[in-house]
Amino acid sequence: MGKFSNTWSLMKASWQVLKKDKELLLFPFISGIACLLVLASFALPMFATDSWRPPGDDATMNQRIMYYAVLFLFYFCNYFVIAFFNTAIVACTTIRMRGGDPTVADGFRAATSNLALIAGWALVSATVGLVLRILEDRLEKVGRFVAGLLGMAWTVVSFLVIPILVNERKGPITALKESTALLKKTWGEQLISNLSFGLAFLLLSIPAFLLAMVGFFSGSGVAMIVCFSLAGLYLITLSMIQSTLQAIFQAALYLYARQNQAPAGFQPELLNNALRRG
Repeated sequence: MGKFSNTWSLMKASWQVLKKDKELLLFPFISGIACLLVLASFALPMFATDSWRPPGDDATMNQRIMYYAVLFLFYFCNYFVIAFFNTAIVACTTIRMRGGDPTVADGFRAATSNLALIAGWALVSATVGLVLRILEDRLEKVGRFVAGLLGMAWTVVSFLVIPILVNERKGPITALKESTALLKKTWGEQLISNLSFGLAFLLLSIPAFLLAMVGFFSGSGVAMIVCFSLAGLYLITLSMIQSTLQAIFQAALYLYARQNQAPAGFQPELLNNALRRG
């Protein structure tokens, strides 16, 4: 409960920033559309050629290489899109927390001026993602367990990479090392996440599922379409807000770790408890 309470307080602080710059929601909206286009551009050809299944034990080396090469390319494109728009949000948030008044143009300007760094980070992320996926495919249950642990560790140590790219323009490997060093310096050697953004938004999504159930059991086709449409719109909006709040929090955590001073609207104890020693 303490973990959830801390998360909720951080979400509220991030929400106050978002209320000042509601246009930030444009970035996850465009990002979502771009990610869907990326998914469609890979999924449709793979389903059409029946090559979407992971290679089995009887697959040839060429089939394995081709499958994982396509998967790597998909990861790279997807991570690039996500990192590009997260860069825009973090840039705008940093301007706001430093007393400025950011615009959408500021966000796009920051993202486009860091294209090479974003591409480099997408390359690193795609490589890590592919390695974890291969572990899952080849080692089955043990692989999924190991990949899950490694994935959580990767999420923590890479948490400040985007803010470092935005503010310090360091290369992806240097930014990753700097992110790890900042986290260790501020929160100690053994770090675990003390956040549950996903759980908080899962609870907030319950009304959408209840609305969908009402439509399903209504017995009316019109009511079902209306309820499902409203539920879908609610979930899309909630997803946009979630990704924006998380990016805002990333910027706040970076400024706290780098300057040892909490940005306006964020209490030091909340940021200090966001990550804690294991």
